[in-house]
Amino acid sequence: MNALSLFANVGVAEAYLSDIGINVVVANELEEDRARFYHHLYPTCNMICGDITDSVVYDSIITASKEQQIEMILATPPCQGMSIAGHNSPYDERNSLIKYAVDAILDLSPKYVFMENVPQQLDTPIYYQDQEMLIPAYLEKRLGDKYRFNSEKITNAMYYGVPQMRRRSVILLVRKDIDFIWEFPEPEEKVVTLSQAFDGIPDLWPEIREKGYRDKLPKNSEEALSFHKWHRPPCHVWRNVECMLHTPAGNTAFDNPFYYPKKTNGEKVKGYDTTYHRLFWEKPAATITKWNGIMGSQNNVHPGKLWKYDENGDPLYTNPRVLTIYELLIVSSLPTDWDIPDWANDQLIRFVIGEGVPPLMVKKIIEPIMAHERS
Repeated sequence: MNALSLFANVGVAEAYLSDIGINVVVANELEEDRARFYHHLYPTCNMICGDITDSVVYDSIITASKEQQIEMILATPPCQGMSIAGHNSPYDERNSLIKYAVDAILDLSPKYVFMENVPQQLDTPIYYQDQEMLIPAYLEKRLGDKYRFNSEKITNAMYYGVPQMRRRSVILLVRKDIDFIWEFPEPEEKVVTLSQAFDGIPDLWPEIREKGYRDKLPKNSEEALSFHKWHRPPCHVWRNVECMLHTPAGNTAFDNPFYYPKKTNGEKVKGYDTTYHRLFWEKPAATITKWNGIMGSQNNVHPGKLWKYDENGDPLYTNPRVLTIYELLIVSSLPTDWDIPDWANDQLIRFVIGEGVPPLMVKKIIEPIMAHERS
């Protein structure tokens, strides 16, 4: 089955689709570096780089998709205007990009549509024909005559073997002439915890930005440094590393009586208790965001383990750092041999993983379609 991917990022969501018989043959992405990344991963796909709101770009997408006789659309419009981790502005212009996905659905009439976003999408207003309505009502108004919708709209990546608690709005559409009811698969009974997901990964100490503090931590073992190309030490300032050294798994450094997050002048940083926060070993990771390389963003610090006790008898903990790119691949359910281009810098890699849809979830939700098609 041929498919079109809109707002394609670098193709995170598509990572396993070819395994189940979905061929993404046309894709569109706005940003040039992401489109280049996508082309590196999927060289046979027609990647159309450009702004979908530009009529020339939009027409190119539709023409190419008709030529390839696409039967499925995957659409994952930007969520920053709706996300609690982003601007959370209901009138962010990016929220209206879903209109172009709807236009493409009506122009191409695919059998199936997979639309994904943050849960807040369901309560986000949008303007259509001079009326304000919530996005679900807008979709029903424009597509309800031709498509059936799934009944439940919210799911979580951890239900599908992904070691990440990522709640998402996923809207599944089936053209009404297709005799198939598309709903979410039953949640898997056991979730994958970080204790299971990170089993066998060696401890890794971060690099310290300031030269005068670099002898405060042990040197990384050869085993850790040679473990995997993308398991390499993140770089942090000492004051952040020091406060995380004193913070156990599942806790925030804001709870520490002395070793709390500080500014360069020693003043306590203001922030939410989800920041400077270690993940839990016995849970999946929290939602991975684009800012996964910053301790001061949400739930980004490795769980760590007891290392030793300091001169005051206080416990110190290993891995006072954010997750490595290798660990991000695991918690996002990407293959650990994912063919990341050598030219991509760490920030780009972290951004595209944080904004990507866990591909194992996508695969498991779409698999029933392919079983139906083969029956």
